[in-house]
Amino acid sequence: LAGPPQVAPSPRAAKLYVVKPPVGRFHESLWEIAHKYLGDGRRYREIFELNSGRVQPDGSRLTIASLIRPGWVLHMPQDAHGPGLEVAAARDSQSTPPAPAPPAPAPAAPARAGAPAHPAGGHSRAGEHSRAAEHSRAGEHSRPRAHSRAGEHNHAGEEPGHPRGPGTPNGSIVGDVLHPGPLTYPGELAAAALLASGILAALGRRRREQLWQRAFGRRVVAPHGQAALAESALRAGAHEPSARLLDRGMRYLSRTLSLAGRTPPAVVAAHLSHEHLDLWVAPADLGAPPPWTAVGDGQVWRLPSSALARVDVDESGHAQALFPGLVSIGTDQTGRVLVDLEAAHGVISVTGPQTMVTAVLSAMAMELATSRWSDRMRITLAGFGDDLTALAPDRITAVPTLDEALPALEAHAADVAGAMAASGASSVLEGRSFGADPEAWEPHYLISAVPPSPRDRSRLLALTRVSRAAAASYVVAGDVPGAAWAWEVTPEGRLLARGLGFDVQAQHVPARQHEAVVGLFTAAAQREGVPLGPPPAHAAPPQQLQPGSVLPVEITILGPASVRAPGVLEPDRAPLVTELVVYLATHPGGVHPNVLSAALWPRGVAAEVRDAAVARATDWLGTDSIGRPHLAADASGRLRLGTGVRVDWQVFQALAGHAELVAPVSGEEADYLARALDLVRGQLLGGDLPGGRPPGRYAWLATDDLEYEVTARVADAAHRLAGLRSAGDDPEGAMDAARAGLRLAFDDELLWRDLLRAAHQTGQDGLLRAVVDELCARTALDEVLPRMAPETEALIDDLYPSWRSIVP
Repeated sequence: LAGPPQVAPSPRAAKLYVVKPPVGRFHESLWEIAHKYLGDGRRYREIFELNSGRVQPDGSRLTIASLIRPGWVLHMPQDAHGPGLEVAAARDSQSTPPAPAPPAPAPAAPARAGAPAHPAGGHSRAGEHSRAAEHSRAGEHSRPRAHSRAGEHNHAGEEPGHPRGPGTPNGSIVGDVLHPGPLTYPGELAAAALLASGILAALGRRRREQLWQRAFGRRVVAPHGQAALAESALRAGAHEPSARLLDRGMRYLSRTLSLAGRTPPAVVAAHLSHEHLDLWVAPADLGAPPPWTAVGDGQVWRLPSSALARVDVDESGHAQALFPGLVSIGTDQTGRVLVDLEAAHGVISVTGPQTMVTAVLSAMAMELATSRWSDRMRITLAGFGDDLTALAPDRITAVPTLDEALPALEAHAADVAGAMAASGASSVLEGRSFGADPEAWEPHYLISAVPPSPRDRSRLLALTRVSRAAAASYVVAGDVPGAAWAWEVTPEGRLLARGLGFDVQAQHVPARQHEAVVGLFTAAAQREGVPLGPPPAHAAPPQQLQPGSVLPVEITILGPASVRAPGVLEPDRAPLVTELVVYLATHPGGVHPNVLSAALWPRGVAAEVRDAAVARATDWLGTDSIGRPHLAADASGRLRLGTGVRVDWQVFQALAGHAELVAPVSGEEADYLARALDLVRGQLLGGDLPGGRPPGRYAWLATDDLEYEVTARVADAAHRLAGLRSAGDDPEGAMDAARAGLRLAFDDELLWRDLLRAAHQTGQDGLLRAVVDELCARTALDEVLPRMAPETEALIDDLYPSWRSIVP
């Protein structure tokens, strides 16, 4: 029988798509749907905007582009085409209601000197921040954001593809292992750019101290499981330029105003995008010091990101942090929204589902504890347990109840009131700007995950009357009548700060991710280290060890990542395809395509996108002399590189392994070690300086022991060679060996001590002094941990006793 006639859809008909159930461990994403039906995955934003806020069949709403669920009905753009789309008459197109209108205007809060209820003056309706957002990026709300590659971090915190990464319930991938267990990709950490940068910096300090204790033949302890995935997400999400812009920009502002004898205006909130940093100041002020500019009527001060080079100078680094209470509360469509907790001059109550409220407060605590745009501060956490103290033991105190927190807060309030009276300062800002004692203006913040009892509420509200809650803030879960600000967290993860005019996607760290971050610091606290076995002498075939030999494909990772191959590759595709080849090179046993997807696209990627990248890599690497591809799948489907590919790390291991197999007296050990160290060109997969790794790339290193093993083996080879040469009365050669290791293991103080001893052995005081000067300069410029290991300092005292009076 003939089927019903096919009727062309009316121009007014709505095109719908029903989200399919997951297949295996892969879930659909807006990116994939846009790629399939619109021909361009970057158009996912159009689908998001058509469906944002619509009530779905299960009663929930689309609020985050990365979170869609099977069975949801998505309205598609009119030019969508392809099998699987459904057509509905125009009258049915609103079967799911449109996005809700902004909330009704909130009543204006009582005016307080220096602390208006709203960042833009006397306006109070939710969404009023759009006025400043227009200053931030005119018209951006109606424009799809560019997406440079599937799975790459979106600064506004809404990325497609997240559910298809390791966060699926059916399994996850760490290193080269597919785990069937419940590991989940920490997408919330990846979306918290400033928090991620702060945690990584704090973790870097712990790792440096851990490295100080590293013994020869051992590597530092690496995180595993959910903690390793958390670090991968942090690396993918951290946006160092934004953190630097906020830190340097605020310090430069502090210094410039101080030199001009001006008390800075109060800052209620900030908006940080890739293009600029905006501050909502109160009262409005047109006198923003260059390169800051006043926008509109002076309610917003703006610093373009292009001005970072002008403010990133040594002088700004020593300026006082005026607004240490600035902390992210969430993201809008154009960037990140921060609020200065001190601007509340009192209690901030946060209501909503308890798990969501706790997650929001946890994120706030982590960011405050690790923020670089602050100096000294005290944070009391109530009801979180004591595990977060590992992030910043000098800042955080953990107590189980509010009652135990209040005495210290009351003492602090009295101290600040006394400092203001003694100094004659009219505000904490004035005291911080011109005061000679920074400790007097140190803030104390309370973040409580437990709601206050009636007695606690009374004591908290009494605190707000002491010098108008100067240098303090009290963020409390639950409803607190009389709170200065009342925030609501919705079950869908929105944070509504109606008095401030904000409705944002809340920054939050769920309980499991909270535990994973703590796990990172737990691993970094382990000092014993992991034993290393002998380097595998068979890591590379003998023909690859011959000096001067050249293979068709050469891959280097002991320095800047590079691939020399016979094929041609488009320049804009080179970073991704190079990372793909490097991943295969560091996993010589072969890699399943699903493992490759999870490593390079942790938030998910369509199979065709991954396969296209593999095809480009295959073409680029070419074939050997008998036509076999240098990159091919084996019988089990695992991708692997052929024998015509040489990897410098594998050659290094083979040479170091041969060095252990020969007798030292023959001189062959030193020769093998020297040849191995000649392969080291710089930081692992980076440049010649720390931090030279391409941003956003190689986040998979966090879930792999490679980084820890490479650093330890290079340092051990250099240490051994330096010892052999020193014993052979060749101190200059020993210095060369130590410096060769420092090219990659730059932070291994075992090698710095080798360099010092060798310089002393030369008998040239000027040479020893030059090395001491170099080490001191390196320490002073170190943003992670600007001090050397105690053992190194003691060695300098022994070799060069007068160094403290000579070195500036």
